[in-house]
Amino acid sequence: MRTELQALPARRRFDVDDYHAMVRAGILAEGDRVELIEGELVEMHAIGSRHFACVMRLNRLLVLALAEQTAVSVQSSLRLDRFSEPEPDLVVLRPRGDDYATALPGASEALLVIEVADTSLVYDRTVKLPLYAKAGVPEVWIVDLTTAAVEIHRQPSAAGYHHHQRITEGRLAPAAFPDMKLELTEVLPPTPAE
Repeated sequence: MRTELQALPARRRFDVDDYHAMVRAGILAEGDRVELIEGELVEMHAIGSRHFACVMRLNRLLVLALAEQTAVSVQSSLRLDRFSEPEPDLVVLRPRGDDYATALPGASEALLVIEVADTSLVYDRTVKLPLYAKAGVPEVWIVDLTTAAVEIHRQPSAAGYHHHQRITEGRLAPAAFPDMKLELTEVLPPTPAE
């Protein structure tokens, strides 16, 4: 009996130019909850009320503390490389005179990326975090709503982040702004009464 091996069909990876062309052509709508991850369009998790509240709290705290020194982006694109353009929950960016009108921010302009995770925790840790490290994003926080903690990742390399810290109480501060102290209780939304 003869068995023949058939070649699997080739998969097409999209780059960021393809991704933006799909939006311009109406294939993807501006409000579609997708992001480009390693050449693939990935549907993002739905945002629940605690996730929404945490993003709102962080946005308010960061803007009040850093408004004169940075730009704070909420759920917008961050170009990491030719094939990845995720939409982190928050990014603290170096200010730019054009407010990023001429080009989307890239990894070199990000001072801090924050992902708020409840249902997306595994994905944020195993897929997005390594991409941020490989792109050289200096610091990433994963706000873990399931355990009321913030994971801080610093010192990126192609192999991942070399410094990891998990905060379950007390204060946190971005490495780029060590004088800015945030109480964990300010960051986390209250847990709904059961």
